Amino acid sequence: MSLTGRILTATPPLPLGTLIRSDDEPPLTVPRDPAREAARRELSKRLYHDHDPSLLQRALDTLWDWIGDLLATASGATPGGTVGVLVVLTAVVAVVGALWWRLGTPRRQPTSATALFDDRPRTAAEHRAAAEAHASQGHWNQALQERMRAVVRSLEERALLDSRPGRTADEAAAEAGRALPAHGDRLHAAARAFDDVTYGGRPATEQAYHRITELDHDLERAKPPLTASSSPSTAPTTRRGAAE
Repeated sequence: MSLTGRILTATPPLPLGTLIRSDDEPPLTVPRDPAREAARRELSKRLYHDHDPSLLQRALDTLWDWIGDLLATASGATPGGTVGVLVVLTAVVAVVGALWWRLGTPRRQPTSATALFDDRPRTAAEHRAAAEAHASQGHWNQALQERMRAVVRSLEERALLDSRPGRTADEAAAEAGRALPAHGDRLHAAARAFDDVTYGGRPATEQAYHRITELDHDLERAKPPLTASSSPSTAPTTRRGAAE
């Protein structure tokens, strides 16, 4: 063995935390805890983290890892492995889509009926003006509600309905249908549309608004049918004519 090899072999390793300053100076020994703290401060500097992933990227990576582990677990328990999992997921999505298409958007059922008018009394003309203003801006929910209020207020102004606070749309339609039976079905349909928009969470459409608007115009010209007692009797005239 050469002399250099014997020297390298005989030289013991330096303890942790020992720094060699130069050939003619003794090594500098740093205690373990201060050395660790100094390394931590050094590594916490920004220049070492410029290329670290962002918080969002780390969250996404964690999410994808979780999904991957879940799929791996499911594929191990499902016949066919990953293909079987995909088939099952596709079937579930197809069933959900079919139910959504068949049943439509879930409707919220009102827990209790609410009064048709919820603010200060206004005339039918004021409700119609408010409805037209909402319709001109495409706010069909508010337009339909105001037009239905105009229908009921107009019937109250004509004394076809009594002015009763707290009346609901269904109650107004039922009472108005008795006074104007030729329009009973349309009145009930208008009340259902009002309830769907106001309490059921369904958006109104332009067509639904125009249907209630046409109903409003038709009701303005409608007259209640004459009762048998109010119709003129022609029996005496007939008898006189027969006698002559």
